[in-house]
Parts: sequence; structure tokens; C-alpha cells
Amino acid sequence: MSAQLSAASNEIVLTGNNVVWLVFAAAFLIVCLAISYLLVTKVSSVLKRTTHAIENIDARASVMMDNLNVTVEHVNTALVKSHVTLDEVNGQLTKVDSMTEHAQQITGNVANVSSLVTAAATSPLVKVAAFGFGLKRASAKRRQDEEEAMVRDTVKTSRRRRRK
Repeated sequence: MSAQLSAASNEIVLTGNNVVWLVFAAAFLIVCLAISYLLVTKVSSVLKRTTHAIENIDARASVMMDNLNVTVEHVNTALVKSHVTLDEVNGQLTKVDSMTEHAQQITGNVANVSSLVTAAATSPLVKVAAFGFGLKRASAKRRQDEEEAMVRDTVKTSRRRRRK
């Protein structure tokens, strides 16, 4: 039972089966439209939330970028100050190097003078000490020789007396 089309009248004849299919098609169309509406509203809701999230991120990123710019400016200022400070320190180190060189020269001069004074002072002292030691030794040797001579004389005298 299908719709019959008469060639002469151009009319569509609906049968019971055709009406059921027509109702089924209309119901399917309504269900599809309802599902489409639900999908469109859900997608719209998701898009609105996504847009809102992106706007929040944009606002926060703008604040963070402003804070970052301020931080970078502070860092640049600190770097300029540290550069100036390092230049001053380098200038002071140059002065300290100069003073260190002068102190080294003075130390060398003092060492030279000290060695000259030591050489000058110790040479006569060593000579005097050596002369004193030699004098003491010579005097001890002379006393020993005198004592030995006396002992010999005493021994000779005592031998002579015994012989007599």
C-alpha cells in the first residue's frame, strides 16, 4: 500500500501505512530538532564559559605582564646601580694595587737595609768573638804549657834528689 499517483489528477493518495511513516518522520524530525537545540545550547554554553575563561586569563595575563614589566624595570635599575658600584670598586682596587706595589717596594728596601745592617753588625762581632776565642785558647795553651813545664821541672828535681 503505497501512495498512488494518478497521472490525470496529480493527487497523492495517503494510505494508513503512509500516514504512519509520515508521523514517524515528523517525530524523528522533532527529536532531531530537539537534540540539535540541546547540542547548540550546550555548545553555546561551553563557548560562553570558554570565552569567559579566556577573558579572565587575558585580564590576569595583562596584570602579570604589568607586574613583570615593573620587575624588569627594577632589575634593570639594580643592574645599573651594581654596574656603577662595580666601577667604583674597580677604581678602589686600582688604588689598592698601587698601594700594594709601593708597600712591596718598601718591604724590599727594608729587607735590603736589614741585610746590610746585619752584615755590617755581625761581621765585626764575629771577628771579635773569633779573636776572643782564639785569645782564650792561646792563653789556655800557654797555661797548660807552663804547667807541663813546671811538672817536668818538679819531676826532674825530684829525680835528682832521689839520685843524690
